[in-house]
Amino acid sequence: MKAKDPICSFCGRRKSETLMLISGLDGHICDQCAEQAQKIVEKEMGFGGEAQTIDSTSGEVGGKKLPKPTEIKAFLDQYVIGQDQAKKTLSVAVYNHYKRLNSKKSSKDASVEIEKSNILMIGETGTGKTLLAKTLARILDVPFCIADATVLTEAGYVGDDVESILSRLLQVANYKPEMAERGIIYLDEMDKISRKGDNASITRDVSGEGVQQGLLKILEGTVANVAPEGGRKHPDQKYIKVDTTNILFICGGAFDGIEKIISRRVQKQSLGFKSLHTKEVQDKKLLSLVAPTDLRSFGLIPELIGRLPILTALEPLDKPALKSILSDPKNALLKQYQHLFSLDKIELSIDDDAIDFIVDIAFENKLGARGLRGICEAILQDFMYEGPNAKGKTTITITREIAEEKWNRADSQKYA
Repeated sequence: MKAKDPICSFCGRRKSETLMLISGLDGHICDQCAEQAQKIVEKEMGFGGEAQTIDSTSGEVGGKKLPKPTEIKAFLDQYVIGQDQAKKTLSVAVYNHYKRLNSKKSSKDASVEIEKSNILMIGETGTGKTLLAKTLARILDVPFCIADATVLTEAGYVGDDVESILSRLLQVANYKPEMAERGIIYLDEMDKISRKGDNASITRDVSGEGVQQGLLKILEGTVANVAPEGGRKHPDQKYIKVDTTNILFICGGAFDGIEKIISRRVQKQSLGFKSLHTKEVQDKKLLSLVAPTDLRSFGLIPELIGRLPILTALEPLDKPALKSILSDPKNALLKQYQHLFSLDKIELSIDDDAIDFIVDIAFENKLGARGLRGICEAILQDFMYEGPNAKGKTTITITREIAEEKWNRADSQKYA
């Protein structure tokens, strides 16, 4: 073969038959073989390489130095608006958790054993509970999964067992138990498994109190048998053993109606002229006064409350916070839509008055940050439909009048 027309050392294609031919020391490889080799490497390495671990001697997470609480909060500030107290609580809790793991092997005093501190976040829908948990996992670079408590049932009944939560974390960790045992699980909708009333259930409560009892050992720490492919267990199945002692559980829920329980407790503690101050507290931040006794009255069993020692409440979002969410974070909603339109060579501009209108709708209907996207979709739908047909670079400006017209024309009942 002539030197001016080399061939791929793997498949034998000529240079003229390929898009690219990369030269090596004693051979060549074409673009198609390189792409195939990449797929083989990814498959052997578990789709993207080894899962991240924590160095127990150097204090590193996923090959990176464990960030300090101030650094964790600064990272959260880039993606989550407001909720300073919740950010501080999570930053300290996560830092202490992984510092605890680091000290297990490096500590000289074996008699001192630091126990795990799981976290419970309480806040209205759209206040940023899930976003906080996702962002935490991003900075720590550890296996992370989100599970929903509403689909869980007591063992033996139709639905998912509590061990199914661990199977999702195993999937993220490429079915390596040693990686999964250093991960984070965010268990959402915890308020949906509460029992009715403060007394023990007389009848069988398989999706409420029964789930809470099933979660006790997993939250505290136990070696659980997890089905390798998820799903329900059967006798002939081989299980993967996962130790949950070092898995950090972050639980979240809206706990709708717990404000009334807090209010009754605060009023009992206030007598005479102090009751005037009570109403002032109620109008401000009732959720910030939440206590374990309120959770028990809501329907969580005492054993479960004891396994969630760190309790933090997220503040309801006001109008300035909602406006900041639209434009300030790195992944702000308006930036997402502007990038989406720019792919069709369309420049999107939204006036401040139009932004105020979007914020007013979300605030009045108590939709939170999650509801902002639905409102923007309703206003921009016609422009997203007709925009790709435009030829050349165009500019779309959304004023308050246009926003009101598009919103009134849409079926606003589904967003109310």
